[in-house]
Amino acid sequence: MEVNGVTIDNTYAEAFPTWVCRVIITAVTKDWALKSATEATGFATSAIGCPCEAGIECVLPGSETPDGRPGVAILICASKKKLKEQVVERLAECVLTAPTTAVFNGITDAEEKIPVKLHFFGDGYEYQKEVGGRKCWAIPIMNGEYVGEEEFGIVKGVAGGNFFIMGENQMAALVAAQAASDAIADVKGVITSFPGGIVASGSKVGSLKYKFMTASTNEKYCPTLREKVPDSKVPAGVKAVYEIVIDGVDEKSVAAAMGAGIRAAVKVPGVKFISAGNFGGSLGPFKIELAKVL
Repeated sequence: MEVNGVTIDNTYAEAFPTWVCRVIITAVTKDWALKSATEATGFATSAIGCPCEAGIECVLPGSETPDGRPGVAILICASKKKLKEQVVERLAECVLTAPTTAVFNGITDAEEKIPVKLHFFGDGYEYQKEVGGRKCWAIPIMNGEYVGEEEFGIVKGVAGGNFFIMGENQMAALVAAQAASDAIADVKGVITSFPGGIVASGSKVGSLKYKFMTASTNEKYCPTLREKVPDSKVPAGVKAVYEIVIDGVDEKSVAAAMGAGIRAAVKVPGVKFISAGNFGGSLGPFKIELAKVL
């Protein structure tokens, strides 16, 4: 099929299960909430080498936060075993330490919750208070008080939804990838955890040459190897490929984000082809077809 003159590959994105925690960070200004959220989601691009995958889901106005202040919602994604540790460490080291911040549970109807006991930092001076109808702890700190809930809902989510943007040159592909990332930012319940929401070094499972590697370059999608790899998937005339990877609270949200991203990308001149990455089921059980998301 074609959309806006761009060929859409007849394939699917292969995604895998993850556990997701949504945290709302508020501060005295949107800028300070964003600074803390950015720090809290650092070194969290890919489960291949990072302890979790995380990113900013959306910016929230004061009318949508428990304490009426500007806020930012982040998603932290990991295995159920790792998730509690990652939430605790990121809130303790990156949010509690930031000026004027507070944190709140972003999935209030979740059946499962994890405890995040930060109030012990108060060394006995901490106390409980209610904020927006929620039970919180207040910890005296040097700029006043840090306020936060200590139970966070977690849900089974989907990680690794993806699509490839192929352009006639690097700038066309990059502009299209940026447009896709910007469009996905408007979709609730998802994140794009890589820098700027864009992946330059797409990978495959394992390695053909180095058995100690859990992942390696996806040579089938490297334009400079098109004449060297017999089963290259880079069409003629394509000089650059960028991948967009999406994690979300459920398959429906990830599919919606993929659709929004692709529709934005194909509007950019110089985009030639849209595809997606899959490994025949060896990575995960979710198969999100490009034709269906459009």
